[in-house]
Amino acid sequence: MAGPNDHSLTIRQPSRDGLFGKLHGWTQDAALKHLPGLWLVAIVTAAAYGLRGFPALSALSPMIIGIVLGVVLCNLVPLPQPTHAGLQLSGKGLLRLAVALLGLQVTLGEIAAIGAWTMAGAAIALFATFFFTLLVGRLLGVGAELTALVAAGTSVCGAAAIAGVNGAIRARDEDVTYAVAAITLFGTLAMFLYPMLGQVLGMDAGTYGTWIGLSVHEVAQVVGAGFQGGDEAGQTAVIVKLSRVVLLAVLVFGLAVYFTRQRSRGPDEAANALPLVPWFVVAFLVLSGINSLGILPDDMRQPLVALTPVLMTAALSSLGLGTHFGRLRQLGLRPLLLCALSTAFIAVLSLVLATA
Repeated sequence: MAGPNDHSLTIRQPSRDGLFGKLHGWTQDAALKHLPGLWLVAIVTAAAYGLRGFPALSALSPMIIGIVLGVVLCNLVPLPQPTHAGLQLSGKGLLRLAVALLGLQVTLGEIAAIGAWTMAGAAIALFATFFFTLLVGRLLGVGAELTALVAAGTSVCGAAAIAGVNGAIRARDEDVTYAVAAITLFGTLAMFLYPMLGQVLGMDAGTYGTWIGLSVHEVAQVVGAGFQGGDEAGQTAVIVKLSRVVLLAVLVFGLAVYFTRQRSRGPDEAANALPLVPWFVVAFLVLSGINSLGILPDDMRQPLVALTPVLMTAALSSLGLGTHFGRLRQLGLRPLLLCALSTAFIAVLSLVLATA
């Protein structure tokens, strides 16, 4: 038996009270807390990609199918409480990560190739449409956050823009779902109607491609409508569209500043405040610069580009899983009218700019 003066070596076991033990426990608890919701989002995301294989749904992006599946599931089956933490994590974290990764799809060289006038036209169409939508939304009595989401989706790039702006203004899930549904409806109509209008108006390939790139909402819809006018029209449409995507960072920054000031006037300034420059906007710009310099190997860039729509689909699916039909019905038809008027405005303005 060791006495009080026994100086033999004693080996102490790691304690869970130490830093390593606390970190291990926190990581384990966080994984268990978020895993059920993340599994649910993964299943809905996989189903969205699987359903897109059916001919009737092939024209829709997985993002749209995912959010619709999420809404249907949410309203048919009450979601267990353990899924809520994971849904919240994917709806916010994955959304912002996906928007940041969009920077890898844009280069300054591609933007410069379309010319200063076309770039200026993209900026004019975007900001004129955005502020027109804000004005009409106020006149129609649509909520400020839902109006901002519809304005961004119409003027920039559909669901991806709605996701990016929502990361800055933190709108309700019902507002996001409504905005995505409205933008999808009118963007899909444009994808089928605009090629016929282009033929009726006798547009050449360059003019038609510019018009499509300036006016159609989703990147996938731009591809679908643009290449119906031929390869030259399709390529022009995609490049012009990318110039609008670049301006998303400017728009999100401006909205973050505006809503920060608005919410700082509330009773709890610290709780309502938003970051002045959202981290994902900075990441978007940094990745755009990296992509422009060509310093990221293609075998690393391509998997990240392919991962981006998957992350966006997962994020929007999780938002759908938190949306109830009753709350959507409360929003009424005025936001849908707002989206229709906004779509018509950017179509006419872009046609004027493309043919000038």
